[in-house]
Amino acid sequence: MRQHKLALCAMHFPQWMVEQTQRFIEKYRMFTPDDRVLVAVSGGKDSLSLWDILWQLGYNVDGVYIALGIDGGFGYSQKSQALCEKFADQRGLKLMVIDAPQQIGVTIPELAKVTQRGKNKPCSVCGLTKRHLLDRVALERKYDVLATGHNLDDEAAVLFGNTLNWHIGYLHRQSPVLPARHAGLVRKVKPLCRFYEREMAAYALVRGIEYIYEECPHAEGSTTIYYKSLLNQLEADRPGAKLSFYLSFLQAKQRGLFAQPQEGEEGVGAGGERLYTCPSCGGPTTVEGLCAFCRMVEKVK
Repeated sequence: MRQHKLALCAMHFPQWMVEQTQRFIEKYRMFTPDDRVLVAVSGGKDSLSLWDILWQLGYNVDGVYIALGIDGGFGYSQKSQALCEKFADQRGLKLMVIDAPQQIGVTIPELAKVTQRGKNKPCSVCGLTKRHLLDRVALERKYDVLATGHNLDDEAAVLFGNTLNWHIGYLHRQSPVLPARHAGLVRKVKPLCRFYEREMAAYALVRGIEYIYEECPHAEGSTTIYYKSLLNQLEADRPGAKLSFYLSFLQAKQRGLFAQPQEGEEGVGAGGERLYTCPSCGGPTTVEGLCAFCRMVEKVK
């Protein structure tokens, strides 16, 4: 690991990963041993590895998988779900499976056709649906924290895109910890935010974690993948560039570069906007009336 000026064997590398994760949890005050933690798992290396690490650390942690009904010619969703179930069974862990098509009435690709006027990419619809269902299950099952497996490459790519376009609202919200600023939300955390994707793949390999290798069939051509490839070129020439980029951003935020007067108050979004309550689902919305998810479902009906 040139960016850390460190080399570890197969025995000590996973131990280092576990220890570093605990350090990040404490540094960013993500959660405590008394909290009930829900990990959003997708069947990929990052989310399953996160669940494995938190399990080793002894946290009270369960998993949730959102079945999206995406096939892609090889049963993407079914294969992902099977790997999550196998992971949980092998370790005696609790996994909840939420069937999105059952909740909405259609699959994610079908939903995109209805709501996006025939656009080929259902990514925005998929993201909105997953966020809504994850928030809902975490609240209904009384979890204190929702943890996701976003790694450094994910965070750096999002930061790169938002900085290129100066999306101030998104820059406000990007953080290892997103507090619950509304009664319809729970605290969200990213314990893997400082680990490179390559490190996560190595951890899964050493730990013998089976995960889905295929990307989502709808991910091809996404801007996030493009930004990752550009950042990988930079990283090859300057080891540690991605980590420095992300950590410098967090330091700038801490010094108040993107601060809003009302940021952090209950009922106020991360960008300082007022949050209303959706009359249908009780979730947060930045406009009065139905939230984006409920408006989307109304179109299907």
